[in-house]
Amino acid sequence: MAGPVVFFALFFAYPVVAIVGRGLKADGSWQFGRIGEVLTDPDILDVLWFTTWQAIASTVLTLLIALPAAYVFARLDFPGKQVLRAVVTVPFVLPTVVVGTAFLAMLGRGGLLDELWGVRLDSTVWAILLAHVFFNYAVVVRTVGGLWAQLDPRQEEAARVLGAGRLAAWRRVTLPALVPAVAAAALMVFLFTFTSFGVVQILGGPAYSTLEVEIYRQTAQLLDLPTAAVLTLVQFAAVGAILALHAWTVRRRESALKLVDAAQTSRGPRGAGQWSLLGGVLVTVLALILLPIGVLVARSFDGPDGYGFMYYRALQSAGGSNGTFLVPPLEAVWNSLQYALVATAIALLVGGLAAAALTRRAGRLVRGFDALLMLPLGVSAVTVGFGFLITLNKPPLDLRTTWILVPLAQALVGVPFVVRTMLPVLRAVDGRLREAAAVLGASPLRAWREVDLPMVRRALLVAAGFAFAVSLGEFGATVFIARPDNPTLPVAVARLLGRAGDLNYGQAMALSTILMVVCAVSLLVLERIRTDRSGEF
Repeated sequence: MAGPVVFFALFFAYPVVAIVGRGLKADGSWQFGRIGEVLTDPDILDVLWFTTWQAIASTVLTLLIALPAAYVFARLDFPGKQVLRAVVTVPFVLPTVVVGTAFLAMLGRGGLLDELWGVRLDSTVWAILLAHVFFNYAVVVRTVGGLWAQLDPRQEEAARVLGAGRLAAWRRVTLPALVPAVAAAALMVFLFTFTSFGVVQILGGPAYSTLEVEIYRQTAQLLDLPTAAVLTLVQFAAVGAILALHAWTVRRRESALKLVDAAQTSRGPRGAGQWSLLGGVLVTVLALILLPIGVLVARSFDGPDGYGFMYYRALQSAGGSNGTFLVPPLEAVWNSLQYALVATAIALLVGGLAAAALTRRAGRLVRGFDALLMLPLGVSAVTVGFGFLITLNKPPLDLRTTWILVPLAQALVGVPFVVRTMLPVLRAVDGRLREAAAVLGASPLRAWREVDLPMVRRALLVAAGFAFAVSLGEFGATVFIARPDNPTLPVAVARLLGRAGDLNYGQAMALSTILMVVCAVSLLVLERIRTDRSGEF
């Protein structure tokens, strides 16, 4: 545990505590009265209210739309199922900037709805809610569907033999078993939407601001660190409560159920009801997931002279219109790939050590450390990025002018995915195999190499793929620390969208398409590697 603890202490806890301390300290004394001033400000209360209710609405809407798909993937077997599973998971690994750009292309000025019916939904709450459903659809499908596929259908069939109707059998047998998974999925969706930044920044306009967006505005635009510090503490408390609830639901799911092989529980659709449900899910995937992606790709080729590669060619020239970049925007692709590869290596090392430690030991301290590893998914990435700038600027950690700063910030987001992917597999390794290897004279290192590594190799590759994808799309922290001469793809897209002009807009669409393709290819490779369909991601 020493390596992960040191890593999180230096590159997560230290920057966050430093930025909060700087905001709440003046002339050497703590200004706790500032907390009451901020939390009674009507504008801040409006932000807190909007952050909460849009997260609740997004969660409910996601559950309503995604639960039928969870059943389809769990219980029905049909041609193209694995490809469709990969398709619905693509949005989850897409950067939020790309998601916002895709919906801007569909719902914004000159978008699909604007062209067909003269309707614009950008800068409305509906655009935000739909984008959140798009982004979190796979969370419900994977989490609930993964468990549903492993529930023994014979239990429900036994209830029907004893006289229960189809609905009553499902309500009394299957639903109670699914409640922990549904609760875990709902909490994760709420967490991601409560801390939403890129989607709201692009689609919400000046009218809507979540807590994360307001922290960014107070920090980067107004330079009001006391207000940003108070909001960071509020977000930290909320995220801590959500993660504690999530850990409790996961423990209930793991301890209360007897599961079977998922390959034995699915069968072809039978009857009009199942065929109708499958058709409805396919239509939903087409309208909710494929349509925004398709519109984004189409807009990247739609120039003033018709369809072509104009915007892609413009990415090769430095500056762009209005001098947006110091280097050709296309260089952001190479920068992002290099940063993501380094971040993946760091995340695998730290996350692998953390997962191994969590497997070998138990107790409240270790369970608490498990929850702490999830905090970077919810704590303000803006705070982390700005904290990097003000803390990592003195020896022996003078990193502010070095390239490693960006991969370190990205690795913080990748580590939770590595831990959550590898932990179930490591826990499944029979400890007696290690003991047998030790009895036969193997050192601990050789026992790990000969026993654990062959069993977790696939999980390690899957963890690497997820870490690479989320590192590639990290935006909240890198928007502060990526240098103008070395922009990452998400930062480049955000800068282009922030500039007026059709050329900048078209280049943003082209860069978003490139980023989306890279993430989608990574995910498709994962689907070919992955054999275990259960789990949270």
